[in-house]
Amino acid sequence: MRREFSLPAEDMEWLDGCGYAYDLAEEANVLRVVLHNFPVPAGYNVSTVDVNVRIEPGYPDAQIDMAYFLPALTLQSGRAIRATSSDSFAGQEWQRWSRHRTPSNPWRPGIDGLGTHFALVQEWLAQELKKV
Repeated sequence: MRREFSLPAEDMEWLDGCGYAYDLAEEANVLRVVLHNFPVPAGYNVSTVDVNVRIEPGYPDAQIDMAYFLPALTLQSGRAIRATSSDSFAGQEWQRWSRHRTPSNPWRPGIDGLGTHFALVQEWLAQELKKV
């Protein structure tokens, strides 16, 4: 497991208690938190993925945005997943989901962190299955 940077205590507590193996990796001055074997709801091509998020300068006041999946996710229905692209990290091509917070669900400094963002990622995965 890579531990190339540290995070606020609340995030480290969440990571240590979340039940996933994880990496804190820095590559080309970009910080990423990688969760391994993250569960994916039924309806996708796989049941687990590795998922990473970028930790931007200014975090935790600056928000975490988007999610990056390995392997790339597809829907068993054959419907395309919109707003995805490729992102190189750790010698592999990850699938970037361009998903963002909204004015009705803004980043709340002092409240939001890794735990709330990964809960949002789980919601994105569930909501994608409901689209027509």
